[in-house]
Amino acid sequence: MKKPELLAPAGNLEKLEMAISFGADAVYLGGKSFGLRSGAGNFSQEEMKEGIELAHGKKARVYVAVNVFTHNNDLAALPDYLKELEELNVDGIIVSDPGVFLTARNTVPTLPVHISTQANTTNWAAVGFWQEAGAKRVVLARELSRREICEIRQRSSIELEVFVHGAMCISYSGRCLLSNYLAERNANQGDCAHPCRWKYHLVEEKRPGQYWPVFEDERGTYVFNSKDLCLLQSLPELIDCGIDSFKIEGRMKSAFYVASVVKVYREAIDTIFSDSEKFFQKLPGWQEELLKVSHRGYTTGFFHNKPSKEDQRYSASTYIKNHDFIGVVIDYDSEKQEVLLEQRNRFFVGEEIEFLPPRRPFIKWSLDSIKDDTGAEIESAPHPQQLVTIPVPFRLEPGTIMRRARQEES
Repeated sequence: MKKPELLAPAGNLEKLEMAISFGADAVYLGGKSFGLRSGAGNFSQEEMKEGIELAHGKKARVYVAVNVFTHNNDLAALPDYLKELEELNVDGIIVSDPGVFLTARNTVPTLPVHISTQANTTNWAAVGFWQEAGAKRVVLARELSRREICEIRQRSSIELEVFVHGAMCISYSGRCLLSNYLAERNANQGDCAHPCRWKYHLVEEKRPGQYWPVFEDERGTYVFNSKDLCLLQSLPELIDCGIDSFKIEGRMKSAFYVASVVKVYREAIDTIFSDSEKFFQKLPGWQEELLKVSHRGYTTGFFHNKPSKEDQRYSASTYIKNHDFIGVVIDYDSEKQEVLLEQRNRFFVGEEIEFLPPRRPFIKWSLDSIKDDTGAEIESAPHPQQLVTIPVPFRLEPGTIMRRARQEES
């Protein structure tokens, strides 16, 4: 069996570094133009250069999303942008528009091209089309079952990529027009307003002004609000199919999300290849870890069966958040046995917290003291990104995440 690539989102430089530190083989990101996540931090050319050098220094790959659906006035700037990406030594670009694909093949013919999930590739004949056209990889549509994915693999030799974790669009492979109509923001050009997460009622044509809840909640229902995809328990089946890359969604998610999810999938993949019998023994622990990041509940999407009402979250559009990201380790002083932290959310002396190192199990710890940057004892770290030190009698590598379980509201 070939070990699949673990591909993680990188919304900015911090997330890129976090993804690689916690085990990603590759990251995907967007520049300031031609990408479908305008709400993500995205990368300037200088930041992209820095990120690519950092990734390559750690033997990780970088793919750049150029997956908008272009209009005529977008095309003039495209060739120069593609040449800039080639000069930056990116490992590939992700495209969905045939016009962008053709421009790339003519302008930067040696730059590997991956076909985005936005291209809605749902069958082996379409995969064959892209293979003959010169694509290196196809990111399969999310509306496919295990049987369909395996048949596509058997009938093609091109690299195949599959989403295994993250948010699901209610529209077909993310090609949505709701945002255009309801918010005048074009989802297919990177400016989605996420109307699939809004609250809806039912109105009958001949009864204007009379609103009925679509489900049993009198306040309305989030009828388009899909749970998040999680194929963790199905990784052995996808590996048996021969999939080349496992993709995690989330360029707009937090560094905490990226680190936590990448860590789980890294350990799971490595366990399958080192001692497969332990995979299902460790599965409950990994599943518990995935509950600690913000999510909307989990579904296996189309992988086993067509989604039903159980795969939707009707009661709310907000994320379920059981833990808070409260800090990240900057350095460790072995002589003083102190860790230097950058605070992200407020925490207090006496709280029980958890450290999540990149390649080790999480560690529970009780905060006995906190010192500010002058060495003065403080009760809490109140300011965002404040640097503080805390006593810890064990080494923690830079990039270690510090988190805290949320207290239940009374």
